[in-house]
Amino acid sequence: MDYYLWILVFHVMSFMSWMAMLFYLPRLFVYHVEHREKKEFTQVVEIQEFKLYKYIGLPALWATVLSGLAMIALNPSVMSGGGWMHAKLTVVVVLMAYSFSLEHYRKQLAKGTCTKSGKFFRAYNEVPTALSILIVTYVILKSTPLLFSVGVLGVFGVIIYFILNAKGKK
Repeated sequence: MDYYLWILVFHVMSFMSWMAMLFYLPRLFVYHVEHREKKEFTQVVEIQEFKLYKYIGLPALWATVLSGLAMIALNPSVMSGGGWMHAKLTVVVVLMAYSFSLEHYRKQLAKGTCTKSGKFFRAYNEVPTALSILIVTYVILKSTPLLFSVGVLGVFGVIIYFILNAKGKK
């Protein structure tokens, strides 16, 4: 099973790369929408958005998924370990949907049809943090502490509420 550990290393590195894209791309969207009138600026940001998603984020997503599936195939007993893996996989599916939604917004921004605000993208940028906290917690504890999970989602719900309702920039 020595190769299992190498797959695990690859999985963790892929996850980190995927998360880097998930953390940074919405921030680029904030800059994009808040500087729409500066065409030269948004052209540069669009290139960054494209390359970040297509060359880093999307390959890292699939590398994470495929290496995770390989580890499950090599150690299927992990699926019967108290439900934590099922919870983790559920959160991963939500994180994948979030990732694909970023591509949707990237395409809208490139076409000039996105109606979302900088506040929206600031708030949306909190989602991967909450989800990654849940994933890492489930993996390390090998359990799904319900109160902790609800607490994390509640705290981030409050953070998102305050971001969306802050006075100032749209």
